[in-house]
Amino acid sequence: MLIKRGAEANLHLEDWHGRKVIMKRRLSKKYRVSKLDKEIRSHRTLREPQHIHRAKEAGVPTPTILMVDTTDATIVMEFIEGKQVKQILDDLPSKEKQDLCRHIGKLIGRLHNHGIIHSDLTTSNMILTPHGRVVFVDFGLSERSKELEARGVDLHLMKRAFQSTHFKYARDCFAAVVEGYSQIIGDSETREVLNKIGEIERRGRYVSERSQPAKNA
Repeated sequence: MLIKRGAEANLHLEDWHGRKVIMKRRLSKKYRVSKLDKEIRSHRTLREPQHIHRAKEAGVPTPTILMVDTTDATIVMEFIEGKQVKQILDDLPSKEKQDLCRHIGKLIGRLHNHGIIHSDLTTSNMILTPHGRVVFVDFGLSERSKELEARGVDLHLMKRAFQSTHFKYARDCFAAVVEGYSQIIGDSETREVLNKIGEIERRGRYVSERSQPAKNA
């Protein structure tokens, strides 16, 4: 059963050897040369489970990978029971909301400490299980890096996700994420990442202003 259609891959909920799983199938791109397309999909299909495994080693809950088929560009992984953080965050009492966001910040800190950039940090890609665990999913765009720019972009995406999806609580939620992040990364490095986020935002405003048509005098 198709449960999510994406630009790069589709997610299917399937029964696989008697267990409920997610099958992630990477899509062929008609605009690419066939051989190159196959190589790209194969490489990305292999890379994503590696990053998921490294995240798990870093102490970040992720789905268990059950099978990787590079020929068909398909990953079979554990289906995580629970709800997207996106679905429940706004309805949580204030303290629970802060505690959850602080915990998310710690998990992001663990990823960055181990040189893993998620590259799609949104509350849609975090599942809160019935047992209270937060599981990070969808590492399709992830990469290995400890560069300040990459970490800044990663957290900036989280900030933008709060602003677009949870705008009423965006400021407090992101502040709680930063607090948790700092507990793992340390105050000094966190300040550097926050400064980089400010720089990214200034660059974005500059590009936006440059793209606006000039006003008549």
